[in-house]
Amino acid sequence: MTGQLVDIEGHRIRLSNLDKVLYPAVGFTKRDVLDYYVRIADALLPHVRDRPLTLKRYPNGVEGKSFFEKNVSGHAPDWVRTVRIRTPGSSRGAEETDYALVQSLSTLVWVAHLASLELHIPQWTVGPRDGRRNPDLLVFDLDPGEPATIVECCTVARWLRTVVEGDGLRAYPKTSGSKGLQLYVPVRTRSGDRTGEYAKGLAERLERDHPDAVVSRMAKKLRGGKVFIDWSQNNVTKTTVAPYSLRARPTPTVSTPVTWDEVDSCREPDDLVFHADDVRTRVTTDGDLFAPLLAADRPAL
Repeated sequence: MTGQLVDIEGHRIRLSNLDKVLYPAVGFTKRDVLDYYVRIADALLPHVRDRPLTLKRYPNGVEGKSFFEKNVSGHAPDWVRTVRIRTPGSSRGAEETDYALVQSLSTLVWVAHLASLELHIPQWTVGPRDGRRNPDLLVFDLDPGEPATIVECCTVARWLRTVVEGDGLRAYPKTSGSKGLQLYVPVRTRSGDRTGEYAKGLAERLERDHPDAVVSRMAKKLRGGKVFIDWSQNNVTKTTVAPYSLRARPTPTVSTPVTWDEVDSCREPDDLVFHADDVRTRVTTDGDLFAPLLAADRPAL
């Protein structure tokens, strides 16, 4: 076998094709992807820990074909923790799926080496016995319909912030790493559908209040020039891109936590575009802006 054998946390991983270019526009290689995830691991790992991971793999780079992978049981090393989740109605016809849990640097490197550029996670965690807990995060995924951009998303984000704060909650923004913005709200819930119900009600309320700027319905034909508040990402079967995950764009952009001051001052879409190098610098300088999402003490929803 060819490749470089490395030891990470006592686990041996064979790394290969490290010079393969995965982002052709800028020559960003698999080595660069691995380097980014290793360097950002301290900030990223707490946000994915205990959350079943859906991989989005790009074996031939961002210009090639990609695929989502949930079931890793066939090729995961025995030291990668997996969790079996019931998936009735799966498109694969499987009633259960074995997801990877990225609990450690070694697992993160293994995942990244599969050219899993994007890491997608649900808004809930699993317990010690792999049971699914109720959601602990509420998310609003703001998707602009052309010609709207992330600038318009920032306006909608401020409206959402005002409402959720009025309900005793706190919202934390991050870029999607693509064209939109996402707001996360740490919560404590008693049922799997509570966050979805709340998010849908709030999206519909903002659509009524701002019909020229906001849409809460799924139909793409309704989104032109408006911001779609995707409340459905709170469904327990859905996932959202993880904080600090790379995105499969022409350049290695990152889903990046930002401050409300940055949201308020956004005037051009490029104001909230961050690449791998930018994010490493931000975390070194400012720490993890999403650290409040990890607090054990959460308001009830």
